[in-house]
Amino acid sequence: MRPEAGEAPMAESSRTAPAPIPAAAPVAARRAGLLVTLVLGGLTALPPLSMDMYLPALPEVTGALHAPAATVQLTLTACLAGMALGQLVVGPMSDKWGRRRPLLVGMVVYVVATAVCAFAPDAGLLIAFRLLQGLAGAAGIVIARAVVRDLYDGVEMARFFSTLMLISGAAPVVAPLIGGQVLRLTDWRGVFVVLTAVGLLLTLFVWRCLGETLPPGRRHEGGVGEALRTMGSLLRDRVFTGYVLAGGLAFAALFSYISASPFVIQEIYGASPQTFSLLFGLNSVGLVAAGQINGKLLVGRVSLDKVLVCSLSTVVLAAVALLVMTSGVFGDPGLAPVAAGLFVLMSAMGMATPNTTAQALMRTPHAAGSASALLGTSSFLIGAVASPLVGIAGEGTAVPMAVVQLASGVAALLCFLLLCRPWQRQETVA
Repeated sequence: MRPEAGEAPMAESSRTAPAPIPAAAPVAARRAGLLVTLVLGGLTALPPLSMDMYLPALPEVTGALHAPAATVQLTLTACLAGMALGQLVVGPMSDKWGRRRPLLVGMVVYVVATAVCAFAPDAGLLIAFRLLQGLAGAAGIVIARAVVRDLYDGVEMARFFSTLMLISGAAPVVAPLIGGQVLRLTDWRGVFVVLTAVGLLLTLFVWRCLGETLPPGRRHEGGVGEALRTMGSLLRDRVFTGYVLAGGLAFAALFSYISASPFVIQEIYGASPQTFSLLFGLNSVGLVAAGQINGKLLVGRVSLDKVLVCSLSTVVLAAVALLVMTSGVFGDPGLAPVAAGLFVLMSAMGMATPNTTAQALMRTPHAAGSASALLGTSSFLIGAVASPLVGIAGEGTAVPMAVVQLASGVAALLCFLLLCRPWQRQETVA
């Protein structure tokens, strides 16, 4: 069956590779079909799957590998740093060679690295292959965003990013639940076996269903030097840099929660891995729901910048509340109020993340891969720095988590206001 007019092409048989979208098609006229949308959602879901399925197992890994908690947390940091650095390479590669080939290579390496993680005998080897897993997984993150930029513009792009959040946001909901159930049947190594299977399945779908979206006439022929010059010119755009930093710092607040919550909820408040998984999933539901409110109700009616300033302000207020509660100013609040504060913070991220991404990419139609790489790299590098800071005072207090969240939220809001300066630009409902 032939695809609908304007729909991203898909393979008609196993012998026919997906055809590229015609170069003459205007951006606004190209649309992703349902299956392509699901594949893009799966690619953006891969990072939370790689992180969150593993979270309930962190306390078990410390015992199994005879490593301290700070060392085991480096397995998260290594994966995150790999995803950050990998995007700097893959983004320009996709601008030069197209989206499809670099994506397939990255996915194959991801599958191999994840399989090796399942058999790592010590923390050092696990950290090394988590780094490789992140480097390879970066292809899915950066190229998925670049494909969206190839297909959409303006309000439609912001709406599509919110749709992707609905798909990829399901990953944080189900990943800890799956991880908790896997731990009932086997040990932490089984988590990586499941991730290997997921990566292999997604690779097959990319190969069969995802066509090329960057025509040869729009590709960059330069090498590393031109890629660096392109990134330099993007960073000289003050407004673009403002959105990049605001998004990256907001992600640090999110990742401080991801890194610290297994210890805070299980070790400090005594919850089981299954209870932690349920709470983590509930917070992810809040993130997804806020993203859908953003995409379905706000985008096209309210300026993205107005939504962004409100969401970042909410992150700051939630972090202040968490700092007050975890510092014991009014005594021990118990798990429920702390969980409520984390829910508010996560929900606010559901509006902040798609809007910073859309606003930044709208300024860079000529270099979507490089711009996507800078967006992703900044987020993951800043998150990698935040990860070890949340455990700096040991496993018995949640105060460092709240401090990192507050500092990140305030810095994100200041970068947005001081660099993007939305009041100096024409207000549009975009």
